[in-house]
Amino acid sequence: MHSEPVASRSADPKDSRESRNGGPQLDAVSLAIIEQLQEDGRRPYAAIGKAVGLSEAAVRQRVQKLLDQGVMQIVAVTDPLTVGFRRQAMVGVNVEGDVGSVADALTAMSECEYVVMTAGSFDLMVEVVCEDDDHLLEVINRRIRAVPGVRSTESFVYMKLKKQTYMWGTR
Repeated sequence: MHSEPVASRSADPKDSRESRNGGPQLDAVSLAIIEQLQEDGRRPYAAIGKAVGLSEAAVRQRVQKLLDQGVMQIVAVTDPLTVGFRRQAMVGVNVEGDVGSVADALTAMSECEYVVMTAGSFDLMVEVVCEDDDHLLEVINRRIRAVPGVRSTESFVYMKLKKQTYMWGTR
């Protein structure tokens, strides 16, 4: 938990993080608010305000703006095993033609939790969360491979998840 307001960042709104993707530029205070929420998504706005040097109302407004801009989400992260999803896999997908249309089709599948266009051996990497091996087979064989443009897939079944964190901060 931060004990002093925005210790390592300038509080000057002009000192903003340059956007790498054309999105909103974030100043040091917004970055500090994000870090506070990454540590604890249920942290009270008053406590965040104390840590970053703002009032509770100002934090509430900034958080709402960050949510509205799509900069962040506040969600409950579950362990898939504890909620009935016993099989996870990363699936490498090679595509013929338009990678974007294949990515869009995979994004629409509820089992595909993570879809990213990549450079390298695969055009797409897709994280799949399924109830069991039969469900995984159905998703890969009958759904992913059936998407027009999918040339091939390679599956990397998770045996044991050692680390999954959302604490990369705002470096």
